[in-house]
Amino acid sequence: MRWTLDASAIRRLTRTAFVAFGWPLLILVSALGLQGPLAARPAVAPKPIKTWTGVASWYGPNFQGRTTASGEPYDMFAPTAAHAWLPFGSLIRVVNLKTGRSQLVRINDRGPNLDDRELDVSFLAASRLGLLDRGLAKVRIELLEEPTRP
Repeated sequence: MRWTLDASAIRRLTRTAFVAFGWPLLILVSALGLQGPLAARPAVAPKPIKTWTGVASWYGPNFQGRTTASGEPYDMFAPTAAHAWLPFGSLIRVVNLKTGRSQLVRINDRGPNLDDRELDVSFLAASRLGLLDRGLAKVRIELLEEPTRP
């Protein structure tokens, strides 16, 4: 027995195949291009408690997974930073003075261990601030929130 398909049968098969396989593929492809915001942005930026400038550097792969001074493991893909005296859990905004790019980070480590540097930021924060190529940048540091004491 030989199967033959006329034009109308081919059209029906094409429509059925699209319905069965095409629309889920179309939804998947379009959903990959959509991304929700990482965090909701307030209508008014919070006023900093204190503001100062300094030099920031970054640390990354060599420290991945090591225990930070706060006791949590270092995650180079988290928005965190090391500072000499700010309390752990402090929230700061770091602004690259050359590019104007900014990033919110949470203090979870002590450092940097060089006198001319004020802040060490994670790989993620460094990439968003544009520090990866040069390694250092003059930044404005805005203390937005200190943790409440128990």
